[in-house]
Amino acid sequence: MSLTSSVIYGVKYARNTQVIRILQKRWMSQEHFSVIRIPVQTTQRLEREKSKRKKEERNAMIERSQRGDLTVPIVSCKRKELNHYRGQSYSKFAEVPLASKGWKHLKAAGDYFTISGYSGNPSLHSSKDVSGEDFESLGLSKELLSAISQLKFEKPTNIQALAIPHVLQGKNTLVTAETGNGKTLTFLAPMLQQIAHWKRSLGSQLPFNSPLGLIISPGRELAEQIHGVASTLGESLGINVGLVLGGKIRRKMHEAKMSEIHLLVATIGALSKLTTVGVYRRDYLRHVTLDEADTLLDDSFSEKVLRYLSKLPIQGVSEEEAAMADQQPEVMSGIQLTLVAATLPRGLNTILDPLVDPDSLVHLSTPHLNRLMPHVPQRFIRVNRHTKAEKLVELVRADARRKNPVVIFSNQSKTADWISLYLNEIGVPCINLHGAMSLELRKGRFDAFQRGEAVALSCTDLTSRGLDTVQAGHVINYDFPHYVADYIHRCGRTGRVGSTVPGIVTSLVHHKNEVELVQKIEYAVRKGEAFHNVNANIKRIITNRILKEEQLRQIV
Repeated sequence: MSLTSSVIYGVKYARNTQVIRILQKRWMSQEHFSVIRIPVQTTQRLEREKSKRKKEERNAMIERSQRGDLTVPIVSCKRKELNHYRGQSYSKFAEVPLASKGWKHLKAAGDYFTISGYSGNPSLHSSKDVSGEDFESLGLSKELLSAISQLKFEKPTNIQALAIPHVLQGKNTLVTAETGNGKTLTFLAPMLQQIAHWKRSLGSQLPFNSPLGLIISPGRELAEQIHGVASTLGESLGINVGLVLGGKIRRKMHEAKMSEIHLLVATIGALSKLTTVGVYRRDYLRHVTLDEADTLLDDSFSEKVLRYLSKLPIQGVSEEEAAMADQQPEVMSGIQLTLVAATLPRGLNTILDPLVDPDSLVHLSTPHLNRLMPHVPQRFIRVNRHTKAEKLVELVRADARRKNPVVIFSNQSKTADWISLYLNEIGVPCINLHGAMSLELRKGRFDAFQRGEAVALSCTDLTSRGLDTVQAGHVINYDFPHYVADYIHRCGRTGRVGSTVPGIVTSLVHHKNEVELVQKIEYAVRKGEAFHNVNANIKRIITNRILKEEQLRQIV
């Protein structure tokens, strides 16, 4: 058999990539051949085997880590002596060694470290504070349980089992839990059950466009997602769900549709305008929910949200009721308020104080709040201006070959635009989405990514809040975020409850100010601590309020 024949025969029946590389070298050594063509079926089979091995290795590593195997590093890096292992601790006064310590220097480009997926999804772990193990035990009606079953929800997550009974009781509630924990169903299920009861009580007395429940969302994509789930669940209860989004407000004012609406899902800008002109009434409101409350109360939305809520009679605890609290359960009157968030900023009570009595607010939270998700591996790669784009292309092309949906975050709209254009030019289908787009351009783009029309989604933090990207297998931070809260939310786009793909997060770290935040993240993981400060723009509101109060004191 000739050398050429033996090489072709060997490639056809090769069982691993190492054999193929050897045969390629032999082939290339011949004078008459410069290219080797590997059968497509062989390449696909090798990719499947490689993907299977990686998945098995990752699962085995998680199992060993959960058993307390100290040979499995939680933090791994180039310098093995800086690896961090499960159970490893540091002296109170000793300096914690960081793999990213020297990353502010330009020569650090090319360095990296990885936080492994060292535990299972905490959203599904049992908790001592959780009273029920199935939806039947949470006090939900048979009609609602049937609708939940049709959506393929089998067992409640930690926050669902913890919070649904409390919200059903009618008290003001602050619900905080890690991203991807099923918070939408946590507030929707009890709201719908309450509305069904109020609807029966009122009969035909409810005027048109007078919702009994209201859900406020920071973005149209999230509002559309909530509306879809609420409509499916509410259908079995005879509940009509309305949707109010921005765009063409004048037309909506003049051509207002009048109908019986029991639950309204809205963005704050459109809601405020349409309520002011009388298209929607607040007279019959019984329950208001702020989804992604930390975002709604930051600089972007706070003024409109606070102004709208200040006109509502939010329920509170009277002095007489407070005095009787030891003798009987508190009885409240007014509109029930539910706040839902994946991060809990410090000083949130300062923002809410003029609106709601802090004593009336029940805070329900999961133990893993304000921490990194332990089941999602996270890679940090130090890059420079020459290698940043090259690394992005390398990562995205690898995802495209595996048909693994990837979400790419940038800090600015123009960067998201450039990434989308560049990836499409090199043959990687990419959809662009950010807040600087007109509402007409934004319409349907996220749904297109959900349907698999493109393997990549280039976006800003507009997409990092609440959206249920269960199909996303990879999150890339092309621009590293400015705040820990944004990093936590971005990571939450993968590894969500119900996801069928193992998630991973890759961050490209370029600027010196980005390194400081990376070091805080690495420090928290090595110490096994929650992040002490997850404030984003909300910090500025608190600062301004304190300054105004000081000025008033000086005047007095």
